[in-house]
Amino acid sequence: MTTPTSVRKRAADAPAPAPAVPVGRRPERGARRRRVGLRLVALATLLALWQSVTALQLWSPVLVPSPAAVWNALLETSGTHDGVRGYQGHTLIEHLGISLRRIFIGAGAGVVAGLVVGVLMGTLPWVRVVLEPAVAFLRTLPPLAYFSLLIIWFGIDEAPKLWLLAIAAMPPVAVATASAVASAPTALVEAARAIGAKRGQVVTSVVLPSALPEILVGVRLAFGIAYSSVVAAETVNGLPGIGGLIRDAQRYNQSDTVVLGLFAIGISGLLIDAGLRVLSDRLAPWRSHT
Repeated sequence: MTTPTSVRKRAADAPAPAPAVPVGRRPERGARRRRVGLRLVALATLLALWQSVTALQLWSPVLVPSPAAVWNALLETSGTHDGVRGYQGHTLIEHLGISLRRIFIGAGAGVVAGLVVGVLMGTLPWVRVVLEPAVAFLRTLPPLAYFSLLIIWFGIDEAPKLWLLAIAAMPPVAVATASAVASAPTALVEAARAIGAKRGQVVTSVVLPSALPEILVGVRLAFGIAYSSVVAAETVNGLPGIGGLIRDAQRYNQSDTVVLGLFAIGISGLLIDAGLRVLSDRLAPWRSHT
């Protein structure tokens, strides 16, 4: 017969339970490692295919430069060789930095304008009726369609480039913000009003927090569109600048430098998008991303 004393003794002699492992921690790490591994394999495969195509000499090196040629272009544009500094007097990182400054200023202004327009469109129906056609019109215009007009208005210096990037970045933020604000949870809005919150308090405390994930998606799209428009923005007086570097190298059939510029834009664009995803995770951790 089992007595209470024997039960307590068995419990005391039993080994201590192992510390609990957070649920999902190990599967998340394993999935992350698999994603990184797959991406590295895909990158290595693409490089191998690229090297194979250029080694077979199916096309002229002017049309399809080899990885070694692009690497040499990277070295030449990143330092001083034979008394020539970088490309047209500026290194590759300087060209990229100037373009990034233009993107952050221009696209940043477009994002702010898009937020204001989107909030007004989402909260005031008559503003949506008035502004929605204009926003949709701008969203469908390619950047080069109005860049010439911006040059006529503002000259060939920095102003038309910044205006072009701002105009390109504003519509996606405005559309995403208006849609998210208009679809804010009605129950939360009514509850805030029931406890005496004013319109401004409802917007800042209820509507915008619930709309934040969709707004951040619009911001990501805006910066992507602005980055794809930088070459168009730097077609006129774009040096120094990564888009100007690409346009100038294209005139002289320097395809290795053109490919290098494309890689610089793509890699830095990925880093910017990754930064925006991290920001979105911090500001809206309750929502997943696509």
